[in-house]
Amino acid sequence: MLKRKGVTAVELIGDLMKVMLRIVTIMPLMLLVTLFMGKRSIGELPVFDFLVILTLGSVVGADIADPEIHHLPTVGAIIGIALLQKIIAWWKIKNRKVGGFLSFEPTLVIYEGQFHIHNMRKISYSIDNVLQMLRQKDVFRVEDVHFALVEANGDMSVKLKPEKEAMKVEHNNGSPVRNAVEFPVIIDGLIQKEALHYKGLNEAWLREELLKQKIADVKEVFYAAVNEQNRLHVCLRTSDKTETLPIFH
Repeated sequence: MLKRKGVTAVELIGDLMKVMLRIVTIMPLMLLVTLFMGKRSIGELPVFDFLVILTLGSVVGADIADPEIHHLPTVGAIIGIALLQKIIAWWKIKNRKVGGFLSFEPTLVIYEGQFHIHNMRKISYSIDNVLQMLRQKDVFRVEDVHFALVEANGDMSVKLKPEKEAMKVEHNNGSPVRNAVEFPVIIDGLIQKEALHYKGLNEAWLREELLKQKIADVKEVFYAAVNEQNRLHVCLRTSDKTETLPIFH
């Protein structure tokens, strides 16, 4: 018989048929298991559910890719993982401490326009991460934020200050609400000269404005931005000492 790398053509065809048969049997089982575990495993993906999906993917991938692996233990492993996920989900509902440990608590990253640097470092979020997530929520000024939370699934929840929230249509008398944008001029102690130049400002102006707020060293500044009226908003590295917000999860 013809051989290819020491494997006969018949063996190759046999392995191919075995793989195809496993795909046909595994995919419906995975669909049933996913439906059994619930929509939450598909959508929000908290950490534990993400690990469950990752483990399922590894088990199924190994079973399909390697015909030498016995198929029945793989089926048992898939069902066992699904049952474990269901038990843990039930346990999280019954015990809030377990739920908080496995799902993680929301993390406060901004309160009253000030970054909470310690919290950001705990979850390994940089200024750029937080600013990007704010923009995705159509928020372009940190100083407008009453509080911002990073949820267990990595998404951000943002509450603007009452005076900054968009007016309802029936209250604005037909006049459009204008959302201002701020331009970062200091990020993590480094002056953003391009932003200053774009705004028609310079480093001397920036340092003078910092001195008005009794800030002598740029390195003390974690984040600073100017708005459309060239008003400077500053978050210091010591902003962790500012007020915080209790989170009830």
